[in-house]
Amino acid sequence: MAAPDATPPHSALPNPTSGPLPPVLSGYASAGFFDEMFLPDGNLRPHYRKFVTRYGSIPREEMDSKRRAVDALFLRQGITFNVYGDSQGTERIFPFDLMPRIIPAAEWEKLEAGLVQRITALNLFLHDIYHEQRILKDGVIPSYYVLSAKHFRREFVNFRVPGDIYIHICGTDLIRDADGGYMVLEDNARCPSGVSYMLENRRAMRRTFPDFFEGAGVRPVDNYTGELFNVLQHVAPAGVGDPTVVLLTPGPYNSAYFEHTYLARQMGIQIVEGRDLVVRDQRVFMRTTKSQQPVHVIYRRIDDDFLDPTVFRPDSALGVPGLIHAYRAGNVSLANSIGTGLADDKVMYYFVPKIIKYYLDQEPLLPNVPTYLASEEKDRSYIVENLDKLVVKSANEAGGYGMLMGPQASAAERADFRDKILAEPRNFIAQPMISLSRHPTFIEETNHCEGRHIDLRPYILYGQKTTVIPGGLTRVALRRGSLVVNSSQGGGSKDTWVLYQDE
Repeated sequence: MAAPDATPPHSALPNPTSGPLPPVLSGYASAGFFDEMFLPDGNLRPHYRKFVTRYGSIPREEMDSKRRAVDALFLRQGITFNVYGDSQGTERIFPFDLMPRIIPAAEWEKLEAGLVQRITALNLFLHDIYHEQRILKDGVIPSYYVLSAKHFRREFVNFRVPGDIYIHICGTDLIRDADGGYMVLEDNARCPSGVSYMLENRRAMRRTFPDFFEGAGVRPVDNYTGELFNVLQHVAPAGVGDPTVVLLTPGPYNSAYFEHTYLARQMGIQIVEGRDLVVRDQRVFMRTTKSQQPVHVIYRRIDDDFLDPTVFRPDSALGVPGLIHAYRAGNVSLANSIGTGLADDKVMYYFVPKIIKYYLDQEPLLPNVPTYLASEEKDRSYIVENLDKLVVKSANEAGGYGMLMGPQASAAERADFRDKILAEPRNFIAQPMISLSRHPTFIEETNHCEGRHIDLRPYILYGQKTTVIPGGLTRVALRRGSLVVNSSQGGGSKDTWVLYQDE
């Protein structure tokens, strides 16, 4: 998490080496954070120079017109997200900034290697946990942490998933520290969201600035859905030559429903709700107007708990009765597999460097943020005595919820969290405040670019091969001083450009 902005001095950057800054960037303040676009001396980083020169050549009126056109495009396309409990209406247009984040080729190469290493180790870890449990027997991870994890599915111990792949789709959140070094903030291994916004952001940028991409050397991202479909076909049950793949959604009130419909349409597969599927003789069928069609692979966007009311939560109206029996019988495959939520547990995150070392005999290429476990007595004492300096997170919450931003919290909020930590220490971790990098972002109220904190969620596909889509979703904390980039809490996004070669 980012350190608070705390009203930094406004230090206008000098002109870049490539010429004067465009008016929208004039007076941009470095504010003491690592800046993605500018060097500490105020000059543009080399990989931004060409873009800023072309961006600055566009008249202000034309740029304003382009912003309005993108907003209208997103509105027509229904590029929205839902906010639970929002009294002003649940559906909102996803905010998008036309100033892209650019990553040079050499930098991306290192990120890609680290992400492949991480998903490989996590898949080996999950296979081991649900089979031999060697890592527990060897004392690398105390058994208590795994066996007490909310998403550890002991019902699936010794169950073999297709291809021994548990995590087929992963979204790993990356941040940069004050020196610009990349760190992993968390892994999203259950139902990672946001990839549709990555794809639509690129589409909007290509439509708005078609000439920018000519000769710019930006690597494409539009192969994602094709690669995803290949992964889903790869994990089909044995002996199925032409598998039927569907996307299982909780329905239109889910916060990521736009993404569900988008991905299904792009892959040319059916999107279904639980009521559209039926299980007969341990096989899954899709109800159609003419007949019931066999289903072989389900890309599920529903958590384990809601998949099958006969096995997990009996009150779930989202799942399919009998689905787990068909899954156990090997007649249908699920992506991601059941039990992957264990890798999402923020306590397991603490052990990922040890997991990489244990299974791959390698040092992590992408480090974790330093983390304290509240269930460890020494760490717990440090956490409760330093709540005003730490970010405290619930082990299984997401979307910026279940979190205490200690330096910004009130005394009452810190006292409340202290009680929660002491009552249920297994459920909490803590981390120091990290100075997230910032990026120039257009702010409509000031009609200028201001620095806003960002993170990056690359998407990794793991099947017959491992594919890291070049770029990912750059999320932006749009509110000044905000530390949370999640769309449900005021965040927006940028297109992420990965260059074929460095400038």
